Amino acid sequence: MSSTADSATASASGTAPRALQVASRDEVAVAVVDLQAGERIEVGGGAVTLADGIPRGHKFALRAIAAGAPVHKYGFPIGTATAAIEPGRHVHSHNLATALSGELDYTWAPAPASVSAAAAAQAAAEPGFDGYRRADGRVGTRNEVWVLCTVGCVSRIAQRVAEAASREFAGRIDGVVPIVHPFGCSQLGDDLDRTGRMLAALARHPNAGGVLLIGLGCESLQLKRLIESLGPMDPARIRSFNAQQSADEIADGLQAVAELVETLQHDRRERCPLSDLVLGLKCGGSDAFSGITANPLVGRMADRVADAGGTPVLTEIPEIFGAEHLLMERAASREVFDGMVAVVNDFKRYFLDYGQPVSENPSPGNIAGGITTLEEKSLGAVQKGGHATVTQVLRYGERTGAKGLALLEAPGNDAVSCTALTAAGATLILFTTGRGTPLGFPVPTLKLASNSKLAAAKPTWIDFDAGAVLGGRPMEAVADDLMDLVLATASGRQANNERNGEREIALWKNGVTL
Repeated sequence: MSSTADSATASASGTAPRALQVASRDEVAVAVVDLQAGERIEVGGGAVTLADGIPRGHKFALRAIAAGAPVHKYGFPIGTATAAIEPGRHVHSHNLATALSGELDYTWAPAPASVSAAAAAQAAAEPGFDGYRRADGRVGTRNEVWVLCTVGCVSRIAQRVAEAASREFAGRIDGVVPIVHPFGCSQLGDDLDRTGRMLAALARHPNAGGVLLIGLGCESLQLKRLIESLGPMDPARIRSFNAQQSADEIADGLQAVAELVETLQHDRRERCPLSDLVLGLKCGGSDAFSGITANPLVGRMADRVADAGGTPVLTEIPEIFGAEHLLMERAASREVFDGMVAVVNDFKRYFLDYGQPVSENPSPGNIAGGITTLEEKSLGAVQKGGHATVTQVLRYGERTGAKGLALLEAPGNDAVSCTALTAAGATLILFTTGRGTPLGFPVPTLKLASNSKLAAAKPTWIDFDAGAVLGGRPMEAVADDLMDLVLATASGRQANNERNGEREIALWKNGVTL
């Protein structure tokens, strides 16, 4: 995707620009700071006098745009002008609209592989990280006991057990984490099966050196059924019980965790290559700078991990609508391409079946930050996938089974998509945001602020300031700093979500509730 290189060039001069043209063919530029009507702004090799005041993060026209003409940003259309737009005018929801509709037919036209031997060698030479190698060969970035519940009725029991165990066993392992949810009963068919598959995938996660499963006893998702779905597991690393059959469920839970800790405390970190990292890629609460700073930086991490033989995982299918062709042309095979088409069109059909337009996005926060259409949001969002070849397509609840960039079926909702990334095997998540959120997930979740104002305002939420790119620091230098943080976090440095106890999951429910 050419816009990534262009946006890097725009900030490589060492000076902070007042506005940026992301790609040379774009009819619009983005205000880096609040701009006043009447200002003459030099941008994109030319200059324009502003007819309107332009809020920070919003767009203005660099040249005349006819009504009905496509408007380009990142080098691709982000919608259609609904009125004639003069140079220097504000371009937003009052004069720009989406061009998206429903399902599409796609043609496989694979692009040449972009990874050079030199890039692969450089990525493979990364120092790696200190992780926990599990019996199945996967590598965890943490050595924790995860306490899962089969049904929401016992979620508070799981939390109380984890809280007490965290105090009692502090310092002996990396932590005791409750994994709770409101489902597991009053669900039918595929909906219940999906809940079970997600919980089973979480129970087999490499960051969970041990797992305690707590059931109630009468729920639809029976504990016995869940355990059978796990497949072979080391009996020293799993415990379970139904609360209805326990005289004291908290005491029984603590005893079970104590037995797991006896095993886990002997696990040791060992040096692992970057190829062992499974990296989740996520954006939440985007602003107009997300696609210029934080998402391209995450794309560079995805490329380095993929080039080294590791596994970056991209999701949020509704937030690639309008940019999906850029991913499809990087499919490793016709089979992968067909899988991508199926996931995208199935998700569009999911919207249409509920009578909703596929373009009902961006969110109010996105719009306030300067994003106008879903195409614009998507073109910024897909940059998290870098330039890596897409080697696999995963349905919701499936685990990664190959190296290289994976496309995972899940919605854009922060909690649902990050839970799906975790279940797919991500042992660390890079989460970009222009608006800020305290939310965190079972695995270390590094929050990257797209702008320095947010990073300064929320230092206990934000782990990394990607806004340094807007300040004139070269993109590759900032990427090197981010890679250092990724490796340190994979080796045990706590992310802010861990320090704050933000370790949530959310399951995607779309079936009947009894």
